[in-house]
Amino acid sequence: MTIILQNGLPTSVQGDPRLPGTGPCAPNDWLQIDDAYAAQMRYRSALLAERSKAVLYDSEATHEPNCEVLEEALKLLPGLGFAVTDTHVTCPDRRRVMIDWDAPLRTLGHLVQEDICVLQKRGAEHVLTGAVLCFPAGWRLEDKINQPLTHIHVPVASYDANIAARVQRLFDGVQVGKPLWRFNKLRYADADLHQPYKQPLQGERHFVRSERQCILRLPRTNAVVFTIHTYVVRGT
Repeated sequence: MTIILQNGLPTSVQGDPRLPGTGPCAPNDWLQIDDAYAAQMRYRSALLAERSKAVLYDSEATHEPNCEVLEEALKLLPGLGFAVTDTHVTCPDRRRVMIDWDAPLRTLGHLVQEDICVLQKRGAEHVLTGAVLCFPAGWRLEDKINQPLTHIHVPVASYDANIAARVQRLFDGVQVGKPLWRFNKLRYADADLHQPYKQPLQGERHFVRSERQCILRLPRTNAVVFTIHTYVVRGT
């Protein structure tokens, strides 16, 4: 088990019984760094090197929106302490990451703590067409890629037709420059960030895992991006 812990949960999550909830996100706030940045990035780099097929789907068929989300991220990184040039990025932990436009999601996977999922509208639903997913919580990228939202949420028991329609309206309605955010908060017995098979154990209080999820629309391709910033702290 790899244990990487933050010093605490964001203020928005602490003690909030209403989670999960949804609210407006500032246009430049869908990427964040925290005190676990260096440790999480070392783990992400190891997963991308050793388990690339399990954590990355960066298809040539969806290259344009994948590049666009990298473009949008690069605009925000200087405000987070990164040094960005035309060819590379120097990260807050002093790593130097080359910008590879042939592998935009892999590049993002080496830059930011967030997992990045790209969804495009196909028919009546949005479909997961690309992702870098190093820190899944009970789901595997290979099971969900190129699947619509309703399939992605199987076997979530509470994801009924009513909730599915509400989520689809959320993805349809999110506007360029007006991202949304939501948090969840679950208890886990295992602190490992990479948990493709495991489910939260109700009643256990060893660790608390919370995801800050943001939803944003890309201005050029109209794709929707779903980001996941994962926090893990010791339970109380």
